[in-house]
Amino acid sequence: MSAPFRFPKFFVTNPSPCPYLPGKVERKVFTELSGRHAAELNEALGRIGFRRSQSVAYRPSCIECSACVSVRVLAAEFEASATQRKILRRHADLEVSACKPWTTDEQYELLRRYLSARHPGGGMAEMDEGDFADMVEQTPVRTYVIEYREPSVDGRPGKLVGACLSDQQADGNIQQAANNTDLMRESEGEAVSQQDLARHRKSDRQGDQAGRTPEDHQGH
Repeated sequence: MSAPFRFPKFFVTNPSPCPYLPGKVERKVFTELSGRHAAELNEALGRIGFRRSQSVAYRPSCIECSACVSVRVLAAEFEASATQRKILRRHADLEVSACKPWTTDEQYELLRRYLSARHPGGGMAEMDEGDFADMVEQTPVRTYVIEYREPSVDGRPGKLVGACLSDQQADGNIQQAANNTDLMRESEGEAVSQQDLARHRKSDRQGDQAGRTPEDHQGH
């Protein structure tokens, strides 16, 4: 007989400068993901806008601001616009692979470029290789790293242009992404999101894209 599920304890962080909106202050509510029910708790919280960082689930709980909105997309019902279909065709040669949650130097360098361009001075800006490995590899739930690459050349993997840390859930995936900022003007970040939705439509499942911020909404 399994142990009874215990309602988790939630905590609130102290207010700190918002990494997204100048002059704003952010605050988060969070709880620990641990024990045999960690996966179920992560799924339940993901449905109401929480994101996961290692063994902690959190969401914004800011005072007098609700600009950060978690986005849940039903992949089976999503219909791409004409512009989005054009973007998919333009980047149809991107190669996608699901990898075990083990970090690489290439992934870390991609993240560094992304953070420097999109979130300078943010809470993750000082993340080193060890911090990055902890973020990806210390997970109490089933997790993958989805890599997006330019076409292979002479049998060698193409350039890494996008990576999504993806938690598998019963009704889809909840993801956090970083893209190659050098190519964002060419819409590869949008193509990464569109291709992920297409993967979920093919498997006839409902896919989640969660945890967007005001800035991130256009980037990935």
